[in-house]
Amino acid sequence: MKALFDEVSLECSKKITKKYSTSFSLAIKMLSPKIQDEIYAIYGFVRFADEIVDTFEGYDQEILLDEFEAEYEKALERKISLNPVLNAFQRVVHEYKLHDLVPPFMKSMRMDLTKKEYETVAEYEEYIYGSADVVGLMCLKVFVAGDEKRYEELKSSAMRLGSAFQKVNFLRDLKHDYETLGRIYFPGINFSSLTNENKKQIVAEIEADFEEAFKGILQLPVEAKFGVYTAYRYYRSLMNKISKTQPEEFLNARIRISNPLKLVILSKSYLRYQFNIIA
Repeated sequence: MKALFDEVSLECSKKITKKYSTSFSLAIKMLSPKIQDEIYAIYGFVRFADEIVDTFEGYDQEILLDEFEAEYEKALERKISLNPVLNAFQRVVHEYKLHDLVPPFMKSMRMDLTKKEYETVAEYEEYIYGSADVVGLMCLKVFVAGDEKRYEELKSSAMRLGSAFQKVNFLRDLKHDYETLGRIYFPGINFSSLTNENKKQIVAEIEADFEEAFKGILQLPVEAKFGVYTAYRYYRSLMNKISKTQPEEFLNARIRISNPLKLVILSKSYLRYQFNIIA
C-alpha cells in the first residue's frame, strides 16, 4: 500500500509548486506528463529548503535546516519518509542518481543563513552553482531519462540557464533581499546607489547566460523542450522589463510579470514551438 502514500506525497509537492510559483507550475504543465511528477518532486524539495532560510523568521532556521537535511539523509537510506516532500524527492534521487547534486544545493542554502554579502566572483559563482545550477542539472537528469552521454552534452547549457534564472531572481527580488534579508549577491555593487552602468553590467552577464542556455534548449528531448522553452521565454520577458527599469526603482517594489502577460507569453511560445520557429 505504499503506492498510495507515494501518491499522496507527490500531491503535496504539486500543491507546494502551485501555491509558491504559478510561473513554474505553468511551465511544468508544458512538459510531457511522463516527467511532470519528477519535476514537481524536485521543486517541492528545493522550495522547502529555500523557505526555511528565507521566510521562517523568528524560528531557529539553522536547527530547522539541520533537521530537514538529516531527515533527507534518513529518507535516502530508508527509501521512505513520513515527510511527504522528502518521500517524493528521495524516489527521484534514487531513480535518476541525483545524490551528488544535493550537497552543493544544501551548502548554498546554509550560506544564506550566515552570509550577507558576496565580495568575490568565486563566492558568488559557488553560491549560484549550489542554489540554481544544480537544480537545473537535477531536472536535466530527468529530461534525458538518465542518459549520461546526453546529460554531459547538455550539462553546460543547463547550468547557464539555471544561472540566468537565479540572477534574474536576484534583480526581481532585490528590494526584499537587500532591505529585509540584508543580502547582496552581486559582488562589487552598492545597491543603495545602483547606477545604470551597474545595471547594464549585470544585464549583459545574464544575456550571455541566456544565449548559451538557448543552444541547449534546442537540443532537449521533445518531452522537455516546450516546458523549458516556456520558462525561458518568461524569464527573458522578465529580463526585458528589468532592463527598462530605472535603477532607483529596484528598491521600491518587486518587479513582476502580470498574469495576462504570462498567458500571452505562453500562447506565443506555443505557436513558435508548433511552427518550429522558437527563438
